[in-house]
Amino acid sequence: MKPAVATVCSLNASLDTILTDYAAGHCDAIDLWLGHADAFIAQSGVSALRERLTELAIAPLAASFQGGLLTSQGEARQEHWRHFGERLAFCRELEIPVLVIAGDTFGPLSPQDLGQLSTSLSAAARQAGESGVRLALEFDARASFPNNLQSAVALVEDVGHPGLGVCLDWHHFTVGPSKALDLWLLTPENLAHVQLSDIIDVPREMASDADRILPGEGCSPPQELVTRLAEIGYSGGVSVELMNPALWRVPPRQFGEIAMTALRRVLGQATMDG
Repeated sequence: MKPAVATVCSLNASLDTILTDYAAGHCDAIDLWLGHADAFIAQSGVSALRERLTELAIAPLAASFQGGLLTSQGEARQEHWRHFGERLAFCRELEIPVLVIAGDTFGPLSPQDLGQLSTSLSAAARQAGESGVRLALEFDARASFPNNLQSAVALVEDVGHPGLGVCLDWHHFTVGPSKALDLWLLTPENLAHVQLSDIIDVPREMASDADRILPGEGCSPPQELVTRLAEIGYSGGVSVELMNPALWRVPPRQFGEIAMTALRRVLGQATMDG
């Protein structure tokens, strides 16, 4: 497993500041928030970002996230797919192996919508594969489908393309209808990326992104998941991902250091327990 910190954890800072401060805090791998990347590239270009990552010896293990690919329509769909093509090129140039795509299918879904969802995933996986990038479908606990790990795995396996896997966000696993038994569905072949957080002491049904805290410090510790990752020999990225406005105020230097410490403690403890 490769520990990393998602740059969205420091959303209010510039990417250049985040990279500099995370590196100073001994964080050598990131899950790159695409909003940060877009802003940096617009100002300085892709090559400058590549040089900055190389200079600081930071590995971008994944980019998060591309939305709108699954069931969007008309001009909005064309725009999302245009962005998708640009981001695949960006990932290829920066040697980012995984691009997270959002399972952003909200509201009632018709049989036609479900058919389009599967067709879209197949097309996206083929296009990504041609670019040397693997897609990681992130299920959302609030979505219509898929909103749990079992359904996400089934959908990925139905598409049956090696360029598509699952992104398991522990927050969505915990607050949604996923079950502990679903973890047994994970394999090295179908799991593409993992994002970890914990939850403050609130009912899970009421937990929001603002209730995310560092893994191992709340009421939803991810040890069971990490033990399963060790059992299957998962060797991909495991990133801390917090979208908590209160934590956005923590200076990136301080946050990167404490996040990596918390993550390595959880990963190390689960591995030893296993």
